[in-house]
Amino acid sequence: MDRTRAILRKAAWSVFTILFVIILNFFLFRVLPGDPARAGIRDPRLNKDAIEALRVRFGLDKPVINCFETLNPVKLGDCAINPMETQFFIYVRNLLQGEMGFSYHTNRPVVDILGERLWNTILLIGVGQILSIIFGVAIGVFAAWKARTSLDYGAVAASLVAWSLPTFWLAILLLFWGSTIGLPVAGKATPGMSSYPLLQQWGDIARHMLLPTLTYTIVYMGEYTLIMRSSLLDVLSEDYILTARAKGLNSFQILRDHALKNAMLPLVTVIAINLGFTVAGVIQIESVFSWPGLGNAIYEAVVRRDFPVLQGAFLLIAVTVILANLFADLTYTYLDPRVRVE
Repeated sequence: MDRTRAILRKAAWSVFTILFVIILNFFLFRVLPGDPARAGIRDPRLNKDAIEALRVRFGLDKPVINCFETLNPVKLGDCAINPMETQFFIYVRNLLQGEMGFSYHTNRPVVDILGERLWNTILLIGVGQILSIIFGVAIGVFAAWKARTSLDYGAVAASLVAWSLPTFWLAILLLFWGSTIGLPVAGKATPGMSSYPLLQQWGDIARHMLLPTLTYTIVYMGEYTLIMRSSLLDVLSEDYILTARAKGLNSFQILRDHALKNAMLPLVTVIAINLGFTVAGVIQIESVFSWPGLGNAIYEAVVRRDFPVLQGAFLLIAVTVILANLFADLTYTYLDPRVRVE
């Protein structure tokens, strides 16, 4: 019962945080200076009538919230008296219906744009995250088991170098290296591959994924290695590990049954947070390799000042981070039953 109550409490706080993020995300893009209609479509030929038509098209002619106009504050008596016609209510209503507005640049629904790009980013992050976790944990466990040896020092030094490398710089280096050996360095697939058999299409996508995935794996593998090594060294110094040795358990049994689960707790937190915040690194990787993912969509939206796309992308990232932290909390209760919310 205590575990169920704790899980429900964490889920409720996550829902409350998402609601706060929704409100913050709405006002964040409406306190920016300038005319949103002109910002999204920078055409010097636009006259006043065209700009006003754009405001009506994107709902910018309505009050933000009952007592504030979109561009110019007005007196209280002139405020809209119907909250149903304010931008904030329309924004919340559209979100509940699964809508995020329309792109200023392409005039397409933001949900469609982000939906197309999101799966490409999930593919890239998913493969890179799995590889970095596997290699990072394996190298970290090996380094901790061989602590204060030349193998440990070498693993730590390599991990520090990998973790400290600027993501965009490493991506550019791998791009140059890949171009010299004939690997694809841009895009997701070779033009015209859609007419080939499905197996060849997936093989072509895998070749295009190789360099951006390798960049992602190298950067985060170093972080996971250092955290896993440090955590495991702390666990191996505990008294219950000494007791396990005194009982005659071999090294593999101690590592599997007593040390590894407890050592994974800090790593679970970092992995969960990285699932959301790695979008920042993915923006750089996808921009260098022209990978058509969410990070590249954010970069293009910033260049074009396409605020609806940015608003939708930021909301998606924030919700991902919140859900990832909730997942980490739930995973804690599985790895360590002592973890409880009093």
